[in-house]
Amino acid sequence: MTGPTVPQATEPEAAAGWAPTPALGRAVLLAGLLLVGGVLLGRVDLIVLAAPFALGTAYALRRRPTALPQVWITPGDGGPLVEGGEMTAAVSVGNPDTVDYDLVVLRSRASPWLRIERAGFARDEVVDDVPPAATTSAGGAAPASGVGRSVIDRPFVTSVPTGSAVDLELAGRALRWGRHPIGPAGARVATAGGLLVSRAVITEPVRVRVYPRTEPFEAVEAMPRAAGLVGAHHSRRPGEGGELAGVRIFGPGDRLRRIDWRVSLRTRQLHVASTLSDRDAEVVVLLDVLAEAGRSGGVDSAASVLDTTVRATAAIAEHYLHRGDRVSLLEYGPAARRLRPAAGRRQYLTVLEWLLDVRVRASSHEPYDQVFGPQLLSSDALVVVLTPLLDERSAQMLARLTRAGRFVVAVDTLPTNLSSPKDRGWAEIAYRLWRLDREIMIGQLREHGVPVVRWAGAGSLDQVLRDVARLAMAPRVGGR
Repeated sequence: MTGPTVPQATEPEAAAGWAPTPALGRAVLLAGLLLVGGVLLGRVDLIVLAAPFALGTAYALRRRPTALPQVWITPGDGGPLVEGGEMTAAVSVGNPDTVDYDLVVLRSRASPWLRIERAGFARDEVVDDVPPAATTSAGGAAPASGVGRSVIDRPFVTSVPTGSAVDLELAGRALRWGRHPIGPAGARVATAGGLLVSRAVITEPVRVRVYPRTEPFEAVEAMPRAAGLVGAHHSRRPGEGGELAGVRIFGPGDRLRRIDWRVSLRTRQLHVASTLSDRDAEVVVLLDVLAEAGRSGGVDSAASVLDTTVRATAAIAEHYLHRGDRVSLLEYGPAARRLRPAAGRRQYLTVLEWLLDVRVRASSHEPYDQVFGPQLLSSDALVVVLTPLLDERSAQMLARLTRAGRFVVAVDTLPTNLSSPKDRGWAEIAYRLWRLDREIMIGQLREHGVPVVRWAGAGSLDQVLRDVARLAMAPRVGGR
């Protein structure tokens, strides 16, 4: 994969990047001592013995390198990468010089969430246009131990002929959603028979996008209030749909095929069957990013609050977008990021891209006005709030939304396997008191009319959506 053209280093700059090795110093020193000793002592055998060292060194240095190696990283092009999927990448080193690289030591880092299981060199054909030269600024953190420990945590050695490139092919598995770096990668080259070595050339990391795995989710209950023009939900508005609303007297504009002949013959007056229109709905998924709890272990292990929030959001968005509804996303936090409501396959891809940048952002200020101040939620929208209920501001936000007449469903994302502190003393008692206080807060939310349900994949929201839909169908007090 070629990149933009960059200016090549001048010959003096490239030559300054090469340094003699200790082997060159030893060869020059030994040849010099033998020659000096032979001349001073008048011994021809010492001069003959020094000749191979001097001639060999001169022959190895007859063609000195003029260009530094080039290093670049190419991510795999196997399509969108999802948690648990196989990932591929290549760390390449190119030789734009006119002399061969006798020895290349290549080393790269990778995110701990990218487990590299296989790594090996594959030689390319001779290339005319080598990808852009690498920068020399090092960056990135060392891979963490444990989850992401992989075969890439060691140097790789190869040789590169002139005008060609060698790829270190990487293959492994993506363990968690997010934007994970491969790199930085660096290379050092020895040439001229190992007498010259280049400085380390380091390239910037390349970030690989890993999308969250969509957990199986399906909600068969109707939406509380469908207010669009067309869709799959049965609304309370009369129209051309499939849900029977009743029988009424024939009026102007009614279609003949809607005539109910049984009722018409009995009453001796034309009656038609009226139906409810099928409309789409708007779903607002609100992500509480004020606090984090639990430890993420990747796609096959324990999930933190943020993991559950992101994966549940992807599942809910996929379900309702597949049914033709409009879905929007909103962060409850200091950043107050927002994704506008839309429908279709493009919106689902936009949702996945938007979720890659979800981060927990603690703030001491109340973000309610920052989130809901300038932009008001639609009165007909279903607001699904994914929250661990670890912050009192989250509970206050849910109560405000409910008092404002919104259809709110709170999804508890706190891990069920959250362990208690292991410290001695008052830690265990404090943990139990915190649990009790949290249960009281959830009970108070339910008393205020906020349904709270724990996320459990498929069918998580069926019962609570049934209750919300029944509440929406109830008559309003005071004509509201």
